[in-house]
Amino acid sequence: MYSTNVNVDGIIYLLNVCVQHVVLAPWAMHSIYCFIGSRKSERDYAYFLIFPFLLLRMLHDQIWISLSRYRTAKRNNRIVDKAIEFDQVDRERNWDDQIVFNGLIFYIVRMLIPPSYSNLRFWRSDGVILTILVHMGPVEFLYYWFHRALHHHYLYSRYHSHHHSSVVTEPITSVIHPFAEHIVYFLLFAIPLVTTMVLKNASIASFVGYIIYVDFMNNMGHCNFEFIPMWLFTVFPPLKFLMYTPSYHSLHHTQFRTNYSLFMPIYDYIYGTIDRSSDSVYEKSLKRSGEEEEESADDVDVVHLTHLTTPESIYHLRIGFASLASKPHRYTYTLSQWYLQLLWPFTASCSVLVSWIYGRTFVSESNTLDKLKLQTWVVPRYIVQYNLPWRREAINSLIEEAILEADAKGVKVISLGLLNQGEELNRNGEIYLERQPNKLKIKVVDGSSLAAAVVVNSLPKTTAHVLLRGTVTANKVANAVASSLCQMGIKVATICKDDYEKLKLRIPVEAQHNLVLSTSYAAHKTKIWLVGDDLTGKEQARAPKGTIFIPYTQIPPRKLRKDCFYHSTPAMIIPPSLSNMHSCENWLGRRVMSAWRIAGIIHALEGWDLNECGQTMCDIHQVWHASLRHGFRPLFPVA
Repeated sequence: MYSTNVNVDGIIYLLNVCVQHVVLAPWAMHSIYCFIGSRKSERDYAYFLIFPFLLLRMLHDQIWISLSRYRTAKRNNRIVDKAIEFDQVDRERNWDDQIVFNGLIFYIVRMLIPPSYSNLRFWRSDGVILTILVHMGPVEFLYYWFHRALHHHYLYSRYHSHHHSSVVTEPITSVIHPFAEHIVYFLLFAIPLVTTMVLKNASIASFVGYIIYVDFMNNMGHCNFEFIPMWLFTVFPPLKFLMYTPSYHSLHHTQFRTNYSLFMPIYDYIYGTIDRSSDSVYEKSLKRSGEEEEESADDVDVVHLTHLTTPESIYHLRIGFASLASKPHRYTYTLSQWYLQLLWPFTASCSVLVSWIYGRTFVSESNTLDKLKLQTWVVPRYIVQYNLPWRREAINSLIEEAILEADAKGVKVISLGLLNQGEELNRNGEIYLERQPNKLKIKVVDGSSLAAAVVVNSLPKTTAHVLLRGTVTANKVANAVASSLCQMGIKVATICKDDYEKLKLRIPVEAQHNLVLSTSYAAHKTKIWLVGDDLTGKEQARAPKGTIFIPYTQIPPRKLRKDCFYHSTPAMIIPPSLSNMHSCENWLGRRVMSAWRIAGIIHALEGWDLNECGQTMCDIHQVWHASLRHGFRPLFPVA
């Protein structure tokens, strides 16, 4: 698809983010002003700490989100083996609304109550104990019956069904409710806080500790992986009635009529609504950490090996920010960069942590296509590091380790994405086969044949001539595209004599007359440019108005012309049967996958006994028709 301007949906999203969070700004600034302007003995620490506490809650929730997505991507201790799609991500994107809403209420209550109630001490033992007792009694009891009432068909259809739309839960599912439910939940969880304030034994510790406890248990119960050890209940059997597990609450989302309790299953036992399979599901999920987990971890057919692009790309991974990962980078880089810039100290710290401390690839995503199991592995390195010659050997070692690990696990095919298959880095992956002669059972695929096929089939049917720009002769895809177009009778122009001479040697004699060495003036009249990622701004400025830029590399050129059209990097629309796809691949749209990634899938589906590395390529027409046969659809250009 062509894109010239910023997407309108992204602008709306940005405005929503601004309105949502700026509402707290006056209160936060006033609390800081009062704190700084007061004497040390008169400072209201509770008022001052509200906003930092809200940020802490957001960080706490995000840690749970990332951990849950990472564990379920690896299939470790996974409870429900079903897919999550984009509709669930969109429905749960505003998970922090309830934190902002709670913060607003905290500020308003603080302004309304007398100072004798608002100036809290840091710790009071009697208040902490009372908070625990009130939660175990009234809160858990009232929640049980309110929750059970919500499952009555009248309230369920009008309110609670929104929460249960997510059968496969994530930590953020815990706070996705209609507004009326949020009000009731806030009133319920406020009971211990109000009780301690009325009795004047409240403290900052009891407030913070209780809310963190509620967040922790909520996130844990919806994380879709089991991690509570069995020995905990063996050592202290009554704990079974006082603390639920992720598998316990997961059953509530799949069975609907059982396990109504909040965090303490005791009320389900008392009133006979306990699910009889609770123990077996719990034990089965835990066993996946042993032999069953090893079997499931090894049962992967295709691995796509990619890498990070910029330091901010850690937020766009599936295990990063869900709302960012569900949109192409072109939205987030142009629209949401303002708040990503505010996170630059945290981003820099994470970049160092990921790049230098985490010394091996990690799993970021798992998908299925019919019976084929797919995973995406990420090399924790950035584009800038790939471009440093002195870093190449270390990066090659990481890629080779990933190939050997995948081979040991019985993976059939590994496809090399982005710069992992660069000619300068490893000769399109050929170096790994040379280092492991006759040892690798896995097939290494660089995906060049399908990428070339996508470029060729992206041209308008009326195309008579194209301009080939960029580092042509060093790019395997560009060579294949030029050869194929010349054989189809399409004129391929290049303005570099060296490229012309080298390309001519790779084109059949009968088609060489379609390769043209053109002057700069004549070449720039062509309105279809096939370009590499090294296309400069000066070259773009020479293109006539209405030029279509079609990249043949994995990284798109910068979009500098508003009067021209920029095609996607080689990619295709994935079939409906490819499930658990709820994040975007870099700058590509939803349910669009790069040709290099698809090539590995097609290789496995077809069972081809070929390493597509070095200068070896599959027949581009054969691989194109194979991709169409398996349900992948082309991104047709705008006529």
